[in-house]
Parts: sequence; structure tokens; C-alpha cells
Amino acid sequence: MRKEIKLIINKLKALLKKWFNNYNEHLPYIITSGIALIIVIGAVTVFIELTENLKSEILGQYDSAITQSILLWRSSGLTEYFIFVTHIGGIYGYLVVFSLATFLLFITFKNWHYVFQLSIVMILALSSNVIIKEMVNRSRPDLEHLVMVKTLSYPSGHAMTAMAFYGFIIFLTYQFKINGFLKFVIITVLTTLIISIGLSRIYLGVHFPSDIIGGYIAGFIWVVLCALIFNLIKVFNKDPST
Repeated sequence: MRKEIKLIINKLKALLKKWFNNYNEHLPYIITSGIALIIVIGAVTVFIELTENLKSEILGQYDSAITQSILLWRSSGLTEYFIFVTHIGGIYGYLVVFSLATFLLFITFKNWHYVFQLSIVMILALSSNVIIKEMVNRSRPDLEHLVMVKTLSYPSGHAMTAMAFYGFIIFLTYQFKINGFLKFVIITVLTTLIISIGLSRIYLGVHFPSDIIGGYIAGFIWVVLCALIFNLIKVFNKDPST
């Protein structure tokens, strides 16, 4: 992504130099930041539009049909697996995983750079989920809950945080210069975990499928936006003209 950002800035510089004899060297960065802001606003707008569809009867029918299909899978072994997975996607699970990720990232890179980025993504996902839940105010499914829940339903905090947290780790892993097979294994395991956490919430009767989809979308938006912003900052800081 950094290469693409540099390419955009260089093209803007060449274009502005062609149009203006004297121009501010910071202008390409201001324009690029403006584009990033538009992307942020656009992403939020799309999510809001998708949220409005929660009121439609068609979505309600899909929620019901998908939920009933997943509940047919229930068995003692699968229930134990999904309860375990859903705990990984809970606050205590993230405390363990985040501590482990912090240790590995610091040992590998000898600085807090990536740890700071991961912390920002996590904070944004958690705080925005609480706000959106209160705004939408959707009740939980009227089903047997196999785990205890206290908050509102949409969007799923487990799905949103899993996509944001593990999704951002996938993004970082993709950039790291490590063994190709190891990279494939890490990305596959984390992708499976994201999907499993989302499915667990439907299986355990505490979320509608649309809650999970909404959570995934919101979490993915944070991954994309944070990746864009962090890379913009790196490009800006390394440009000798600034």
C-alpha cells in the first residue's frame, strides 16, 4: 500500500508542477489526506446505509433461515468448540492474544511501532462498537442463549473486533518478509478464527447473521482505514521534501 501511496503523491507532484510554476510542496500531501478523509466518510456512509436494511422484512427472513440452518448443527462437541472460540473473541481472550502479539512483535522488530498500531485499531473497534450498538438499539435474538450476554445485538462486537484485530494482524503479516509457508499458515489460521468467532455467535443463539455481517463490515472498514492512514504517515515522514 505504501508504494501505491507514493505513486499517487509523485503523480500529483508532477501534475501540479506542470500546472503551476510555484506551488506549495505540501499541497500533494494535503490533497492525498483529503482523499483519505473522503474514503473515511464514504466508508461510514456505506455502513450506515447497510444498517438501515435491518428494518427490511427480507433481511429478517434471511436472518431466520440462516439461523435455523446453523442451529441444526448443534452437538456437544461443536458446542464446546464454539464456546471456546467465542471466549477467544472475548475481553479475556484478547488480553492473552494481545499480550502474546505484543511480545512477538517487540522481540521481532525491537520497537513498539506495530504494537501501537494494533492498539489503535483495537481501541477504535471497541469504542465504535459500543456507540453503534447504542444508536441502533437492536435486541438479541429470542432464542436459547448458550452463553451469557449483557449488551445489545447490532453489530456483533465479537465479529467486529475479530475482523479488526486479527484482520490487521493479517495485513501486517502480509507485509512482513518471512517464510512464505509460515505466512500462509498464519493468515489461514487467523482467517479461520475470524470466521469461527462470527459463526459461534449465531450458533450460540446470541446474534442474528446480519449482526455478524455488520460487525465484519465495520471491522474491515477499520482495518482498511487504519492501514491507509498509517502508511500515509510513513510516506509523509520519509519524504525529504517535507
